[in-house]
Amino acid sequence: MFIVSIDEDLCSGCNSCTEGCPAHLLGFSEDKAHVVGDESECMGCESCTSVCPTEAISISEM
Repeated sequence: MFIVSIDEDLCSGCNSCTEGCPAHLLGFSEDKAHVVGDESECMGCESCTSVCPTEAISISEM
């Protein structure tokens, strides 16, 4: 299982991560990314981290 962490101070609101996540776990609220899906569905593929231009997202294994 993986934990997705988003640093809201670094998030620019570009929306790249929501388009990059194959599990559709990320969404936007108040122009910042948030985990909106079931985090247990995270595959740890790091697609969201690789497309984030500000490196606001990190994934760690639980």
